[in-house]
Amino acid sequence: MKKTDLRVQRTNKLIVDAFIRLVEQKGYEQVTVQDIADEAMINRATFYAHYKDKQDLYERIFDLALDSFSDILSLEDLVQGNLIKLKKVEITMTHIFKHIHENSQFYLTIMDGAAIEIIRRKLGILLTERYDAIFSSLRITESNIEVPLDFIIEYITSIFVGTLHWWLTSDTTMPPNQLAKLVIKLVANGHLTVLGIEIED
Repeated sequence: MKKTDLRVQRTNKLIVDAFIRLVEQKGYEQVTVQDIADEAMINRATFYAHYKDKQDLYERIFDLALDSFSDILSLEDLVQGNLIKLKKVEITMTHIFKHIHENSQFYLTIMDGAAIEIIRRKLGILLTERYDAIFSSLRITESNIEVPLDFIIEYITSIFVGTLHWWLTSDTTMPPNQLAKLVIKLVANGHLTVLGIEIED
């Protein structure tokens, strides 16, 4: 890897780390680009060489989080045709919750009211891209009216994001594997079968 690439990566990490620390201390609205530059010990021009503005940095941080989810997910392992392998889904979800638990301060920092909507939107895009084949094969109807795919995606992401927000902000001591089992149990006992998806324990 070139020295220039390493320097860019180091600078980017300094910016992200500085931003997260400042949001923890002051809250997102109070943090300025100058604050971030000062905390990262760079100048404003260097910041703008990496990001358009504070909002751009904020959204890129969510992309980092979702990259972690994407790396854990595997279409081939979890889904076969119209069949979802629940045990493998549970294992995968446990890995995701463990990752979140190990980086809980990071996720707490970025999950304020506005951030939840960003996470929901980006997670919806990830699910659509990763599981497009199975979602596109579904034809769910209610009173002879086809249920829109974006509604189904929104419903799934709402369950995940709502559960995640509760887990991070409550006083629960529920471990990642137990949370994964609970979510799978609640979703599998109705939601998946209603969508016309077959289940394998």
